[in-house]
Amino acid sequence: MAANRVGRRLNRMCSNQSPSRAGGRQTRVTVKYNRKELQRRLDVEKWIDCGLDQLYRGREEDMPEEVNIDQLLDLKTDEERSQRLQELFHTCNNSTEVFICELLVKLHGLQKQEDLHNDGIDLPQLHIYPTRPGSADREVLH
Repeated sequence: MAANRVGRRLNRMCSNQSPSRAGGRQTRVTVKYNRKELQRRLDVEKWIDCGLDQLYRGREEDMPEEVNIDQLLDLKTDEERSQRLQELFHTCNNSTEVFICELLVKLHGLQKQEDLHNDGIDLPQLHIYPTRPGSADREVLH
């Protein structure tokens, strides 16, 4: 099969030669998200989930459906965020003061979800350009 031949040829060339020596072929690998910031946000989301489980233990039905980090980040001050969180946790029988203070600290420097994308970055692609007319390397993969 032609696809198998192309795959074997690419693997052999990629492992043995640098892209500049691989007969004019180019490989472009990109990252779509800022991984460090994305991981930081995921860590905060996990921390929130664990904290809510502890605060609402035995009363999960009273737990707020969501703590929207982006809505909190849209607020200008920690006082506004604190007030919003107190409103959100009004049904909690346990003290939420420590949880809210720690969450406010964790929100500092956190990016909104829409800002986690790196500008101008595409999905990974592999481009193969022909090296000479009539060669078997004329196939182009996208």
